[in-house]
Amino acid sequence: MAPYEDGKPTELPEHAGPPTVLTGLTRTARRHELRMIVPLADSTIYDMEVRGEFPRRFYLTPRSVVWDLGEVEAWLRQRRADSDAGRIRKAPSPDVRLRKTRPVRER
Repeated sequence: MAPYEDGKPTELPEHAGPPTVLTGLTRTARRHELRMIVPLADSTIYDMEVRGEFPRRFYLTPRSVVWDLGEVEAWLRQRRADSDAGRIRKAPSPDVRLRKTRPVRER
């Protein structure tokens, strides 16, 4: 999302960082910002990256890893559309009758 459209400033989401007059630059998100946007474990994100199901990270420096915020937002929109269309199925619940122990006391 460009910070200015038709000469008027547009409202940016809180996580998008401060607006900049330089347009066309990629906004990036570091790991702690990504965790606020995408509530998945680091290992899940990594596994999805390896499978090509999540935007790939890239290095700004040898120790600084970031994600393209535009790609992450597009991924979220696509996941929402897939979920709404029924293309993402909910994981099946475990059969509690097969448990060997009961985690709560019976009354």
